[in-house]
Amino acid sequence: MGRLGFLLALCAALAFFPALSSPAQPQSETPMGPVPVFEFHSGFWVNLHHFLYQQAREQRDPGASKSPHEPAQGLTEQERQAWEEAVSFYAANYADRDLLFNSDLIALKNQLGDFEDCAELAGASRKECDAGLPGKITPVLDRAAPVYRAHWWPEHDRANRRWVAAVSPLVRQKGLGLAERLAEIYQSRWPKEKIRVEVSAYANWAGAYTTLDPLRVTISSRDPANQGEAALEILFHEASHGPAGPVQNAIVRECRQRNKAIPRDLWHALLFYTTGEAVKTAMKTPEPARSMPGQTYVPYAIREGLYARGWSGYLALLERYWQPYLEGRATFDEAIARMVSAM
Repeated sequence: MGRLGFLLALCAALAFFPALSSPAQPQSETPMGPVPVFEFHSGFWVNLHHFLYQQAREQRDPGASKSPHEPAQGLTEQERQAWEEAVSFYAANYADRDLLFNSDLIALKNQLGDFEDCAELAGASRKECDAGLPGKITPVLDRAAPVYRAHWWPEHDRANRRWVAAVSPLVRQKGLGLAERLAEIYQSRWPKEKIRVEVSAYANWAGAYTTLDPLRVTISSRDPANQGEAALEILFHEASHGPAGPVQNAIVRECRQRNKAIPRDLWHALLFYTTGEAVKTAMKTPEPARSMPGQTYVPYAIREGLYARGWSGYLALLERYWQPYLEGRATFDEAIARMVSAM
């Protein structure tokens, strides 16, 4: 997409989205046409939750977050007190827990997403907005909400919607083909329902994560690694955590049969490799949405140096034994067996 075309599409998308004061709505339909596979949300409560978590982590360890520091500026004394109480609550109760692995944080994130249309969470104005959140989190969020809404949310929401507007053409053009191809590779079925994507100014330390049952993706709209064509790969990498279950099961089964230790993160490296190769193949055909026409797409794991940080052995295995399967020169079972055998 040329610069002029991108700006026109972006302006059209921003004009289409509801005003910032209105409840966040799914953004799977855009002026550029229907978007398959994913259902995008820029939800107020999910964004507030992740922002408080990020600030609490930063309070505990200033070097814990790669996200830009956003100090509270221009707050009244009452606002400052409410905000500091919320950050302190998160620091005491959540900062030491992982958003991806902690079941309480997963449940909280999902509940907040389900109540994104509510202005408060205690049911004071609408009974159906009583979210039933655990512990003492409801009054903490309700007191912090006006502060966040006044000082940070407008810019965070704009960033989220800009990101959705930018990635939507690629999803529309490549999404169904990629979903079908990845399901075929993993010998699984892609979800029939659109996958919910929580677009947030902040996600976790990695910039995106996925939780299961239900399958939901949370992705940072402002992480530099999630921009441009890489946004498409990150979406499908995260979404693949559901359909790729047979890969992890096959690796575990093969290791047990050979009395070998189950390799840590091999399945995750395989997901990065597979999605990267699938997107690279999809990008070989020139499309109007290409931001770099004529250039070869560089997969996320290579560009971000993931293999150089302890996965170099996995990369060699994947190139030698998994790549032939992707090219139709080996079966799924053969590829898994050969990788495990070579370890």
